[in-house]
Amino acid sequence: MADAVLEEGLRQAAAVLDPVPDFLRQLALDAYALHDLDAQLAELTFDSLVDALPVRGVTDAPRMLTFRAGEVTVDVEVTDHGLIGQLLPPQSARIEVLGGPQTARQVTVDTLGRFSSDTAPAGPFALRLRTGAEVIVTEWLRA
Repeated sequence: MADAVLEEGLRQAAAVLDPVPDFLRQLALDAYALHDLDAQLAELTFDSLVDALPVRGVTDAPRMLTFRAGEVTVDVEVTDHGLIGQLLPPQSARIEVLGGPQTARQVTVDTLGRFSSDTAPAGPFALRLRTGAEVIVTEWLRA
């Protein structure tokens, strides 16, 4: 009983002396909402910034990324104009481009597994794929 009284007193003191800012509380809630407990993490297997040899004379080559999760492979090209990619093997899926709290953009996938977005990611981004019962989330990368 004494511990409960002490804990409540400390909570009240912290609320008065050092309150959590509203924007930080909202960010924490949004981050938790983005968390998929059953999501499979897609491993980054190729990044042209790290793995590719530079081409002489090309100054603004698009960034090529390949993610793999089990049998699913996602190839993505990141340019200043947006994203272009393909899901292999081709299948129906819903893809969201995540860019932070409440900034998920839906991208449509055609019958060949191709998708594109006219909006280039600004800052860190990740992809969330929903293929039937499976949810796959890529690593977060900076554009």
